[in-house]
Amino acid sequence: MNESDIISSRRKFLKKMAYGSLLMAGGVGVANAKVKHIASHTVLAPHSAKHHQTHVHDVIHHRQHQHLAAYEPSSRTNVRSVLNRNSPSHKMLAFHNTHTGDQLALTYFEQGRYIKDALHEINHLFRDYHDGTVHPIDPALLDQLYDLKHTLEVRKPFHIVSGYRSPATNADLRKHSDGVAKNSLHMEGRAIDIRIEGLDTRRIRDAALAMQRGGVGYYERSDFVHLDTGSVRTWAG
Repeated sequence: MNESDIISSRRKFLKKMAYGSLLMAGGVGVANAKVKHIASHTVLAPHSAKHHQTHVHDVIHHRQHQHLAAYEPSSRTNVRSVLNRNSPSHKMLAFHNTHTGDQLALTYFEQGRYIKDALHEINHLFRDYHDGTVHPIDPALLDQLYDLKHTLEVRKPFHIVSGYRSPATNADLRKHSDGVAKNSLHMEGRAIDIRIEGLDTRRIRDAALAMQRGGVGYYERSDFVHLDTGSVRTWAG
């Protein structure tokens, strides 16, 4: 083999070595890219019974709903209204407490969440006027009132005849009236007795019954309608 053949052979060898190195380097790069892709897909993949890793979606979903825990609604509270895509962007209610004279008009629900400060104001307005006790009011009751307002197509405030009742107040009222339930939902912040100025209470009753939401009691002589977030039922007092 002459000198030119030797040089040519060495060039071919070096070229093969260089090409092999590039393939190896490219293979590692492709492998790394594939690993990154799989890892990314694993995090964002839908949850399954066999897959127990924490997903980005789950973390975001949890953070979006942390605010609900702060209000501690009753176990029967229908919080699905918050998640319903057809739910209005905000909900407003107006009240007049017939015993204290307090008035309140405010937005209690906005952009998919209940407003904490608004709920506190409502809790105070609904307080037991006999002893001043304040208790959390079930947001589902507020949603029920909001839907009733739109069913009746009125903008007037709800006149509160009775909101929250402490167990002591409820027991005392039972001594003087047969129409007070022993386990009244008023004691859980899940019931309200209302009127609307200028509106026949029979019309309020009929609209509430048509909604098929919780309990509806009609007290003709006392001229008020009872609403609560219990089971669907009706009675007259």
